[in-house]
Amino acid sequence: MRIGFDAKRLFNNFTGLGNHSRTTVDILMEFHPGNEYLLYTPKIKHNAVTDQYLDKADCRTILPHGPLRGSAWRTFSLAKNAKKDGADIFHGLSNELPARLDIPSVVTIHDVAFKTFPDMYHATDRFTYNLKWRHACKTADRIIAISQSTKQDIVRFYGVDPDRIDIVYQPVNRIYYTDGTGACPATLEQYVNGKPFMLYVGSINSRKNLLGIVKAIELLPEDLRIPLVVIGDGREYKQKVLEYISAHNLQDAVVFSPEKVGTEGLRYLYRNARMLVYPSFYEGFGLPVVEALLSHCPVITSNVSSLPEAAGPDSLMVEPSDIRDIADKISMLMTDDALRREMTDKGFRYAMDSFSPKILADRLMDIYRQLI
Repeated sequence: MRIGFDAKRLFNNFTGLGNHSRTTVDILMEFHPGNEYLLYTPKIKHNAVTDQYLDKADCRTILPHGPLRGSAWRTFSLAKNAKKDGADIFHGLSNELPARLDIPSVVTIHDVAFKTFPDMYHATDRFTYNLKWRHACKTADRIIAISQSTKQDIVRFYGVDPDRIDIVYQPVNRIYYTDGTGACPATLEQYVNGKPFMLYVGSINSRKNLLGIVKAIELLPEDLRIPLVVIGDGREYKQKVLEYISAHNLQDAVVFSPEKVGTEGLRYLYRNARMLVYPSFYEGFGLPVVEALLSHCPVITSNVSSLPEAAGPDSLMVEPSDIRDIADKISMLMTDDALRREMTDKGFRYAMDSFSPKILADRLMDIYRQLI
């Protein structure tokens, strides 16, 4: 089978959508070798992460040829190229499909956060995203939602027949399925090496609710306040969090990583944290939750959107707007070692069973085969 992918983010994005694109292609190549994977991208940011795909035997990378470049090429020429290259199926990995596609197609919809949290997006971005999502949902032969929650949002906002939507959870970087412990990030060593700490991983914006965690820490008695290590960055909302920390003398309670820690560093942090605290108001999937569970790290997360699916029945759920609830759950994990051990063991088993890369790769391949 020859499968075409919109690989712009695989080659140019190094956070959520880029990671999803790479891990999707990786698990397909691992568990379904012998297919040809066509990676269409308007450009390549060359580094160790992306250059490996230029040398893989099952992959072929296609860049623009002709007058159109960039987004114009992706929108108006990519479909013609895929047809000419003999692709049996085309998969839009990140919420959109090219125009005039006349081969079987699949699109993965990650979330509709611009609909559920419109204040976080500029009006022009909301308009553009809505056009792309609507076109993809209308024209795709099959739609993949990365959670049951996202499927419900697609039906709600775009009127899609639920029978056209398959659920395939987001694949996780293969490193989290191995036994290694990672390397302690040098810039955080004084805070985390052999010391107790909590962990937050994700963009710093109002939807992710970091300020809620900070306010919950403020409610904890002094003997339960261990540092919260924050991995992620932001702008206006981060400044709001920093101002609150300064005004309430919580500088010793929250540690912001001064730089990206990399996959090995992040795995070390998950492996050694007392808990991941992730009370987000909305997620299409909640990848840090699964990464933590696979790393034997207990999780406190929200009881809304996709997060119960990611976290499983043995994580602690909170109402994200209830600061006291978040504080109480942190206190439970800080004081009950038996509970922590139980959550760690059961959470790991849940993640291994629910997010097995082979199961996810097989589900994708089954969808492709149904269409050709």
